[in-house]
Amino acid sequence: MTSTELDGSASRRTPSAAEFAEVQASPDFQELRKRLRRFVFPMTALFLLWYLSYVLLGAYAHDFMANKVFGNINVGLLLGLGQFVSTFAITALYVRFANRELDPRAAAIRTKLEGGQA
Repeated sequence: MTSTELDGSASRRTPSAAEFAEVQASPDFQELRKRLRRFVFPMTALFLLWYLSYVLLGAYAHDFMANKVFGNINVGLLLGLGQFVSTFAITALYVRFANRELDPRAAAIRTKLEGGQA
């Protein structure tokens, strides 16, 4: 079996530039972009605000960041670890969002485009 037979690309065709432009202007594609932007822009702004707050607290609120929470663990360390936790949480939220909202729409658009029904 050839690699073309394995991945099923024998039935696919390469769309023309005009077909790509037509799909890009389609309501389905515009809805896909709108859904992506409604997730990505607010999440990016939220994370940047959170990160900037952490950096500013570290630079200007030394006493606050040095407050001991328990043992040798202080507020600054907990907020720093929170940066990693929030990064993983945002990634998990995006993967879930993409799997449920974006991927099915993108697959439908791709099927139409590569199947010649654009």
